Amino acid sequence: MGYWAILSGVEGNLAAYEAVLGDIRQRDVEEIYILGDLVGPHADCEKLVQRVQNPRQGELPPQVCKGWWEEQCLILHGVGATGDASELMHKYGAEIIEVLWKSVSRQTVEWLRKLDFGFHDLDCLLIHGSTLGVDDELTPETPAPQMLDRLLRGEAQTLFCGRSGLAFQYQVQFGSITASVATLDAQEPPCAITTQPRQVIGVGSVGKLPEIAIYTLFDPEVNRVQFKTVNYTVKKSY
Repeated sequence: MGYWAILSGVEGNLAAYEAVLGDIRQRDVEEIYILGDLVGPHADCEKLVQRVQNPRQGELPPQVCKGWWEEQCLILHGVGATGDASELMHKYGAEIIEVLWKSVSRQTVEWLRKLDFGFHDLDCLLIHGSTLGVDDELTPETPAPQMLDRLLRGEAQTLFCGRSGLAFQYQVQFGSITASVATLDAQEPPCAITTQPRQVIGVGSVGKLPEIAIYTLFDPEVNRVQFKTVNYTVKKSY
């Protein structure tokens, strides 16, 4: 069984994506996952999407799920779960909204609408944020009970996520959560859920940092995680 190459946060950066593909070609990789934020406010966004949709001969077709930037595109085009772009405005302002609008075509938006929310493979969940949403940002500072909650909700021994853009391995050795169910008529008695060791993996960001791409290699046979850093240069046009 070969490695899984797990990417996130490409954000339209074609040069970074090509650099990572070059690194992947040197390794025994059997699956490529892109955990959201494939698109972003970048001039090469459409070229990147075409590159992902049309792998070259001998290349693996990536499995892509929705991320935060994809959700913002859907909202801007009136096909999102909500029509409110206030979060995007608050974080980045009107200028970036205009750049994003120009960077992603309506045809690409229709393709983004069809993307999965995440992937279950073996005992792993691969997702942008968590099962609560693409904006659920897990980091090394996230409290252990919250991490355990996300793992249990996702029914996963290992949860791979990309929202934070950080590369980290967060292990929950043993844990328990007390849960109860309340209805309009009554509340069920609380019950304790005890779990065995689980982990959350932040997979890094391919396109966020200039000329530094970070992605994750995972060996599902031995449960081994490796973070890979790929340096690249952007060709300047004159």
